[in-house]
Amino acid sequence: MTAIIDYQQAFDTDESLLASLPNEAQVTEWASAVLSQLEISDKEITVRFVNADESQQLNNDYRGKDKPTNVLSFPFECPPEVPLDLLGDLVICVPVIAQEAKEQHKPIAHHYAHMIVHGTLHLLGYDHIEDDEAEEMEALEILILAKLSIDDPYQDD
Repeated sequence: MTAIIDYQQAFDTDESLLASLPNEAQVTEWASAVLSQLEISDKEITVRFVNADESQQLNNDYRGKDKPTNVLSFPFECPPEVPLDLLGDLVICVPVIAQEAKEQHKPIAHHYAHMIVHGTLHLLGYDHIEDDEAEEMEALEILILAKLSIDDPYQDD
């Protein structure tokens, strides 16, 4: 139950943001925690770290929201006859993650972990549009992050 990560750094930015990026092993650990919790066999995930411009463009093109966002999830829908373990793509906006971590007074690595867990759950079909879906998804996130020794991301400061 391991995530196979295609790690992509697709931006140039200042040194502090580059230094804050999680490495491939961390991303693999976080995504694998989701697969393990849900007892899902090995899956491949592309994780692409981008700037605000790319995030905003994708968010506008695919969600009709003309602003950058922390994480976008693009599930891969493979025809049943094709034996491929690709789960999909996660697009992580580095400047948004850094700003949110600062505003929420949490370690940036914990926020990255939360967004990888959150995005991976989206790739697996979880959503938070309806209240009951949100409660289920958030409970899973809290449980998985706790196993990674990361505090509940939804708790108040």
